[in-house]
Amino acid sequence: MKDIDLILFDLGGVLINIDYQATEHAFVQLGTVDFQETYTQFQQNQLFDLFETGQISAQHFINKLLDQTRKGTSPNEVVHAWNAMILGFSEKKVQLLLDLAKTRRIALLSNTNELHMVQVLKEWSKVSQVPFESLFEHVFLSHEIKQRKPHPATFEWVCSQLNVEPEKVLFIDDSPQHIEGAHEAGLQTFYYQHDAEFYALFS
Repeated sequence: MKDIDLILFDLGGVLINIDYQATEHAFVQLGTVDFQETYTQFQQNQLFDLFETGQISAQHFINKLLDQTRKGTSPNEVVHAWNAMILGFSEKKVQLLLDLAKTRRIALLSNTNELHMVQVLKEWSKVSQVPFESLFEHVFLSHEIKQRKPHPATFEWVCSQLNVEPEKVLFIDDSPQHIEGAHEAGLQTFYYQHDAEFYALFS
């Protein structure tokens, strides 16, 4: 950590708990066939990419998913199913973030969308009164910056915005393809797989 000027966190699966299968199961319950083939943690089809990079509206996205559900499904049911993967923040992680924000430069880079972020902020409000975005020097959300991981150019742009050399950044993510993209851009990386190894970084 002594050679690190800034810690760049992923959001889903690192800071907030995620269960992709919960969303898959929810869409199966709504009559969707082969949802897993179009969306997983490791790859997704063009519809999800477009929504994640802010190129289509939430309404357009919801309507497209409605087309894949049984007749009579409501837009609210689709949103609920889509957000089913967003679980919650652990108290231990919340405290870690609060402590880090006092002593280190930290930022966030997440492939996410406006519907998920509404749910993320609801979950955060259950565990802390401190505004979520206030903890970070900057919060980079793919649907706002119109670019996403794992493209090395995305990491290079983020480092430029933060005015930090890539080799002085520690990027923490739970998706191997994002770790690879960060490596290519020259960042130091930590592949999040186990809580114990993650917390050991900060001990």
